[in-house]
Amino acid sequence: MTFTRREALLGLGATSLTAACANGVGGAGPQTIDARVNQTLARLYADYPGTQTLAGKSVGMLVMPLVSEVGLGFGGGYGNGALRIGGATVDYYSMVKASGGLQIGAQQYSHVLFFMTNNALENFRRSGGYAAGANILYATPGKGETLSAETTTSLAPIIAVVFGQSGLRVGATLEGVKYTRIIP
Repeated sequence: MTFTRREALLGLGATSLTAACANGVGGAGPQTIDARVNQTLARLYADYPGTQTLAGKSVGMLVMPLVSEVGLGFGGGYGNGALRIGGATVDYYSMVKASGGLQIGAQQYSHVLFFMTNNALENFRRSGGYAAGANILYATPGKGETLSAETTTSLAPIIAVVFGQSGLRVGATLEGVKYTRIIP
């Protein structure tokens, strides 16, 4: 039996696509995700003390301990994290990002979504797959900067803090990101 070049490429593409669809067996379990979330929050609070006030005023936080992105023309990213309400984990989420355009490079970072209103948190939890968009205020604090909860809570119902970047890639926003609830 012989295959044409097109059939071989389609088969290879289909195999790669299905291999990327993991069922979670053998993946990061809840204990692993929670441990990473704890470490991420400790690092966030140590490096940017103003975020503790922000966390105290929020009604919930989605913590993504490690997001990996790569781009060469087209780009993508992935990460797992936990939704915490009142300091306790209530759900686990995966994050997928796809982008196109002029881009090159790879990077890893952490991010936390602070839900500042009950309405924003409920909309996030009820959606089948939440897509980050224009209702998010992005804060990428520098070493010497502080975040003020008083000024930011009136600006947006959701505040995203992106930090701990390593690597080099243009554009560290959460545009084009989709969050989906998972059962690890």
